[in-house]
Amino acid sequence: MTDHYSALGVTSSASTADIKTAFRRLAAHYHPDRNASPDAPARFRLVQTAYEVLSDDAKRQAYDDNRRRNLLDDPLQTARDIWGSYLSRITQTP
Repeated sequence: MTDHYSALGVTSSASTADIKTAFRRLAAHYHPDRNASPDAPARFRLVQTAYEVLSDDAKRQAYDDNRRRNLLDDPLQTARDIWGSYLSRITQTP
């Protein structure tokens, strides 16, 4: 799974304006007409796809939900939360 936030160089708490700014900067840098590097077209498509997902609120929410399910944000903290919740449920007296 591609991390769209990393592709744009922003954090998961970035605002829509920050995402748009990062996209414009990176799209200008990696545009195949301006960058002769052999990997420029692939990087440009990656940045473009990331922007398409993160600029749309519904797509971003779905992406963030899927990202959380895949433990990309902070796997250790997610594991602690899961186990903490589980242990608190089984140790509660009925």
